[in-house]
Amino acid sequence: MSPVTTTRPVDYRELMKNVEQVVSAIERADDVDDTIRTVIEGVLTQFRSELGILGGRLYKRQGSSYDLRGSFGEAKEAPRGLKVTRSYPPIRRVLEEGAVYMTPADPGVDPAFEERIGAREFAAIEVGEEDYILAFDVASDTHREDVVFSLGILRHALNQKIRQERLAGVFNEARKIQASILPRRDPEYNDFEIHGRTRQMESMGGDFYDYIPISDKILGLCVADVSGHGLPAALQVRDIFMGLRMGLARDFKIVRTVERLNDIIHLSTLTSRFVSMFYGELDSTGLFIYVNAGHPPPFHLAADGTVSYMEEGGPVLGPLPEASYERGMTHVAPGDLLVFYTDGITEAPGTDPQHHKVEEFGLDRLIEVCRAHQNLPARRIADEIFAAVERWCGNRAPNDDRTAMVVRRLPAS
Repeated sequence: MSPVTTTRPVDYRELMKNVEQVVSAIERADDVDDTIRTVIEGVLTQFRSELGILGGRLYKRQGSSYDLRGSFGEAKEAPRGLKVTRSYPPIRRVLEEGAVYMTPADPGVDPAFEERIGAREFAAIEVGEEDYILAFDVASDTHREDVVFSLGILRHALNQKIRQERLAGVFNEARKIQASILPRRDPEYNDFEIHGRTRQMESMGGDFYDYIPISDKILGLCVADVSGHGLPAALQVRDIFMGLRMGLARDFKIVRTVERLNDIIHLSTLTSRFVSMFYGELDSTGLFIYVNAGHPPPFHLAADGTVSYMEEGGPVLGPLPEASYERGMTHVAPGDLLVFYTDGITEAPGTDPQHHKVEEFGLDRLIEVCRAHQNLPARRIADEIFAAVERWCGNRAPNDDRTAMVVRRLPAS
């Protein structure tokens, strides 16, 4: 590059104060367009006197080229829609280095093209994972290292902000997907009351429950728990929802459906995660056939208060290829309950009032809550479960998603 004579004195304290002001404005911006507009306005306002930045141009990537989207400040009004190929050396350099300063004498610069758009000495930054290039016209008496340093800081803040906005967009979409997956209402099914509920510790969770109509006389019931929380867990929940319903739609037997779902999760891009799941099919006569894939065993609370656990099945879904599963069965008589839950319920930490030490809520307490309220409607029993867990935890924030499903067969009249 040709040498540049430095005649403009720089007040570095003032320069850094100006950089901080623009960074603060970036953090307050609402969206990508607003963020970029904030940078342009901030650079022209804060850096004109210190760095000699007079104006510039905004380019947006379109395929293998960059389209000129507009000029700002004192920059020459160049024709909109003008295209610059990615192979043009100044474009290549800014994409490789992130922030550059160039003059007409630098290798690869096309003086005729730069003259056409009104650029002589200029600095440029890449932002938004190469989606945009901001090029700034700079006075010839400016210290180029100060320009590149200052714009480099702004580029970092701008890219951080854009990444946050895009990630927020992904989270919003994932939240919409998860909201569409969870049931909106409880099913009406013969003489059974059924109510499911989940409370997530984050805006998206790894717990999942579903009601799946198989036929007029069979209803599928599912509760699952994906390891972890947030976006990766929510995406894995989507895989369970789709895989389970696709398998059942093809009339696979219950064991074969679970085995196929295990294969899907094992081969998915989220193979570091695993899923515990309980799936069963409730016949209108009360016969309940199920498979437990490594899930905390739901329990069958009979009308007389006796309890049995639904444990037949196999390992959690995901880690083991070609895992095999067995089915179990029980019969739900009038007045009986089936209670499904995730470990966010039983492992919720609280302080035992007798021993004054931290303990988990535990399965025994869950059973006692259900036994004490066995004659209430299914929704009310779920209310009591969640209320009891919250009382147990006190002021402690949830450390896991909490899900419960209660199936109650109405007593014989």
